[in-house]
Amino acid sequence: MAVNPQAQVVLDTMAAAGFQLGGDPVELRAMMALAPRPEGEPVAKVEDRTIPANGADIPVRIYRPEGTGTKPVLVWYHGGGWVIGSLDGSDYGCRIMANASGAVVISVDYRLAPESKFPTAADDCYEVTKWVSEHAAELGVDASRLAVGGDSAGGNLAAVVAHMARDAGGPAIAYQALIYPVTNHSYDTGSYSANADGYLLTKDSMVWFWNHYLNDESDGQHPKASPLRLSDHSSLPPAYVITAEFDPLRDEGEAYAKRLRESGVEVEAKRFDGQIHGFFANPAIEEGQEAARMIGKKLADILK
Repeated sequence: MAVNPQAQVVLDTMAAAGFQLGGDPVELRAMMALAPRPEGEPVAKVEDRTIPANGADIPVRIYRPEGTGTKPVLVWYHGGGWVIGSLDGSDYGCRIMANASGAVVISVDYRLAPESKFPTAADDCYEVTKWVSEHAAELGVDASRLAVGGDSAGGNLAAVVAHMARDAGGPAIAYQALIYPVTNHSYDTGSYSANADGYLLTKDSMVWFWNHYLNDESDGQHPKASPLRLSDHSSLPPAYVITAEFDPLRDEGEAYAKRLRESGVEVEAKRFDGQIHGFFANPAIEEGQEAARMIGKKLADILK
C-alpha cells in the first residue's frame, strides 16, 4: 500500500525543512520546542504539577474531562526514544484521549537520556504510576480503573511498567495501550530492513536513540529495556497494540502482541496500513487523530 497522503505531506515537509533525528540531543530538543503546535481540544481542566518519584520531582500534566465523580485514570508516557519528547509534544493527543475516554489523563515528563541513562526512565514511570495509585483519592481518580499507555519509547515504558507492577505486586493495572512500542534492542526484523530510511524514524535514528539510552550493549538484553525478552509474559494486563506499516518498529510491536496472546493475555492488535511512525494523534494526519479517539473509546469501555 502507498503511504497515506497526509503522512506523505508530513514527510515531504520535514524533508524540505531538513529535519533529521540525531545530532546533539540538547540542540534537537531546543529546535523541537520552537516548532509551532496547533491548539488541541478543550478539556475541563489542565494542571501542571510535580510528583515525587524515584528520588526526583517528576513533572506531570493532568487533563480532566467534563463530568463529575471519581474517574478512571490513564498514565501516559510520551515518545521520543527516551532522548526527546515533552509534555507539550504529547498535549494534543492527551486532550483527545481524555475527552474520548472520560478518564483523567496524567502525562509524565520522565527524565531523559543521555543525562539520565537506563533504567531511569522506566523507574521514573513506574514510581509515578505507583504514586498515582496510592494517592488516587487526592487526585480524584479510581485506582481500580488505572491504565498505562504510550507511543514509541513511551509504549516501551508502558509495557515495562506493566510487568514491573505485576512482579512487584502492584499497582494494579487494568489495561495497557501500546502505540508502535519499542520492544527489543535489535535491528534484524523485516520492517527494519524494509523501512530503514525515508519514513521519518530510520534505523540510524533508532541506533542513535538506543546508544544514548543504554549504558552499554548488555543493557539492551534486560527486560526493562526490551520487554519482548521477558521470560514470562503471563498475567499481564489486557493490551491494545497499534503498529504502522511504514515503521521500522512494526514487526517488534506485532511480535510483542503475539507473545502476549500466546501467554494468555487478552490482546487486540491493529496495523494501520499506509501509515508512518509518529502518525498517532498527529495534528496533520486525520487517521492519527482517529486512532487516538479509538484508544480513548476503548479505555471508556474497559474502565467503565
